[in-house]
Amino acid sequence: MDEMNHLDEQGHVRMVDVGQKAVTSRVATAIARVAMTTATRDRLFSGDLPKGDALATVRIAAIQGAKRTSDLIPLCHPLPITSIDVTVEADDGGAVIRVTVGVSGRTGVEMEAMTGASIGALAMYDMIKGIDREASVSSVEVVAKSGGRSGSWERA
Repeated sequence: MDEMNHLDEQGHVRMVDVGQKAVTSRVATAIARVAMTTATRDRLFSGDLPKGDALATVRIAAIQGAKRTSDLIPLCHPLPITSIDVTVEADDGGAVIRVTVGVSGRTGVEMEAMTGASIGALAMYDMIKGIDREASVSSVEVVAKSGGRSGSWERA
């Protein structure tokens, strides 16, 4: 991983040169969890929130977040994203936002998937905070990735 070092010979931060890497199909999936009360979760998934269709807002925010990752994370390369899929599911503690991002490129899309999931979770929080002051974004993590030199990986 020496060639992926974000520091130059003098120790200064730099963007990694991926120009010599092969273009491959790469996919990454990340999830974000939003904790909320059962009553809030039921209202969210029944479409009964004062701010309107929260699930559509979350999906759009996640897509927008993934597309803007290189604007938000300083050393991320702008990537020609080929697909973004967002799902929102209820779970015992609230909701899970799952973002899968695809690209044909020289570097992976883990950061785009995590940024999309994070922004989706923040949008969800914004949609429910008025009725659930205890709501919180509790975690964001990559759960799977494929493509590139390191191949496929899935969180156990």
